[in-house]
Amino acid sequence: MGISTTNHDDGIAEIVMDLPPVNALPVRGWFDLAHAVRSAGRDQRTRVVVLRALGKGFNAGIDLKETQAATGFDALVGANRGCFAAFAAVYGCEVPVIAAVHGFCLGGGVGLAGNADIVIAAEDAYFGLPEVARGALGAATHLARLVPQHLVRAMVYTCRNVGAAELHAFGSVLEVVPAGRLRAAAFEVARQIAAKDPYVIRRAKESLNGIDPIDVERSYRFEQGFTYELTLTGAGDRHRDAFLAEEPE
Repeated sequence: MGISTTNHDDGIAEIVMDLPPVNALPVRGWFDLAHAVRSAGRDQRTRVVVLRALGKGFNAGIDLKETQAATGFDALVGANRGCFAAFAAVYGCEVPVIAAVHGFCLGGGVGLAGNADIVIAAEDAYFGLPEVARGALGAATHLARLVPQHLVRAMVYTCRNVGAAELHAFGSVLEVVPAGRLRAAAFEVARQIAAKDPYVIRRAKESLNGIDPIDVERSYRFEQGFTYELTLTGAGDRHRDAFLAEEPE
């Protein structure tokens, strides 16, 4: 369990999240994921990264049990910095990153998928930001890379989720496949990329990031500041404690 990397002979680095029960990453997990993605990109043998998960869903965001059980603000700061590091690692990875998403992709999961180069989704995949209901803000930066602006606002304000088919219609999800074919579908696209000249692909990734109209790191950092404000005023803890109190053991 945890974050694992498998380097395949064809230049595909497969990074897998496996943190039961819902792949809600603790502070250490976000930093481990950032390290895994950055290390894969820096390895000259890597031509493309496939990021996927085991279990019920792709990613449920931060581990609220960890942040709420801690005294002081160290855990919250750590979670925010860890998310920032992991999202930045995916975006800045020196090779393309394919996110293979199944089940829920919530909060931090949207940060990962939104910063990926390509998203392949299972038919059961759905995406959402429950942050407002948790007394937090963040990852609207990355959601805006997946859905149109007015839908971003509706999803943030209402905490509504959208399915993979809807994102496929927007063009932000490349393919929607049966859950049992998700890994195979992601690897099919990965092999197409891996077959290209690796030097050219790395320059293509660099150039596409260079012409991006939004500075995703600065934009996300701005969002994070409001989570700190909500926590300092008490709204954050109130909503997160209420959520955890309603969760089944």
